[in-house]
Amino acid sequence: MKLFYRVLIHLFAGIFVVLSAWAFVFYWGMIEEVNDEVDDSLEDYSELIIMRSLAGETLPSHDSGTNNQYRLKELTKEYVASHPTICYRDTMVYIEAKKETEPARILTTIFKDKEEQYYELEVSVPTIEKADLRNAILLMIVGLYIVMLLAFLIIHIWVFRRSMKPFYRLLQWLDANRLGNKYEPLQNPTDIQEFRQLNEAVIQYATHSESLLEQQKQFIGHASHELQTPLAICRNRIEMLMEEEDLSEKQMEELAKTHQTLEHITKLNKSLLLLSKIENHQFSEVTEVNMNEIIHRYMDDYREVYDYMDITLNLEEKGNFNVCMNETLAVVLVTNLLKNAFVHNQNHGMIHIEVNEKNLVFTNSGEDKPLDGTKIFQRFYQGKKKEGSTGLGLAIVYSICNLFKLNIHYTYNNGKHSFTITRP
Repeated sequence: MKLFYRVLIHLFAGIFVVLSAWAFVFYWGMIEEVNDEVDDSLEDYSELIIMRSLAGETLPSHDSGTNNQYRLKELTKEYVASHPTICYRDTMVYIEAKKETEPARILTTIFKDKEEQYYELEVSVPTIEKADLRNAILLMIVGLYIVMLLAFLIIHIWVFRRSMKPFYRLLQWLDANRLGNKYEPLQNPTDIQEFRQLNEAVIQYATHSESLLEQQKQFIGHASHELQTPLAICRNRIEMLMEEEDLSEKQMEELAKTHQTLEHITKLNKSLLLLSKIENHQFSEVTEVNMNEIIHRYMDDYREVYDYMDITLNLEEKGNFNVCMNETLAVVLVTNLLKNAFVHNQNHGMIHIEVNEKNLVFTNSGEDKPLDGTKIFQRFYQGKKKEGSTGLGLAIVYSICNLFKLNIHYTYNNGKHSFTITRP
């Protein structure tokens, strides 16, 4: 979820909680205030009737025309003992003058006269429709909530977008620049201190990462270059030893294994050196290369090498795939894809190469499950270890494609593995 929407959701939720709590407090505050005022009126009305009753004066009519009503009745001592002296309650009463029932507040008071006779006085005063008040408050709260949400939304969009522009410019800069490519200068002026610190931290991190990558490239290149001569010397000495006539069968076997290991290390070293040269842009000469010709040149050689696997190799040409790139690297690109298709194939399998003006597709049978598309172009990744594979073939292919702005992607369909190269 984007930051903008997350902030907006939390803001609206907070407003809803605050307004709901405020509505609850406001409603009960109003009810308490209304009840307090009505209770004062009830007490005054009740006191008037009780004083007249005790004084023996004529009592007012039960309905004074103001919708105030009272009822007076004698009580027994047993009843008085089990009931409170003063009691307030809300109920519905019938108003004779209006011929309808309305909400009212009732005060019940118990008192006694000089003869120790107990009386119960019940006085009622019309009050507000609390349900109507509640609905009115709810309606106002909903309206206020909608108005505040719209206002907050407009203000939030304006303030957020204005304040977050440096952040989004930084994201765009990070998306446009990748490790291994030359970083474009970051143009992201801002008055916000946190964003200035973030810009500085990102630039520092990018510079440091680029420096480490460059050091790594140089180390691999230098190490691979320095290893070439010692490896060649070791291989030659082993070959000379293998020519000795007085060696036992066991010794010959061990020398052969050592020679095989050195061959593998030599191929690995050559691949690492090639990768280093590609990443250091040491293949500067560029020309228009016809991939069809290169495929024709090398496919028969690989067919002969892997003839023991009885693999069917088919080339389908629907057009010429011409690319502006270094010819040496074009050969490496094609031969690595050919070798990958053979090495990771199966006996009696198939390889199908399709070439047209826009695409170059290598399809081969092999392992009956898809490879990890997120790792397949990483160095030393092998879905299933194969003899003669260094784990760098597809990494070299990817580096070449990346160098000359070609797109390569892997797909798996019906037991077939495909690598497709396209121009942007």
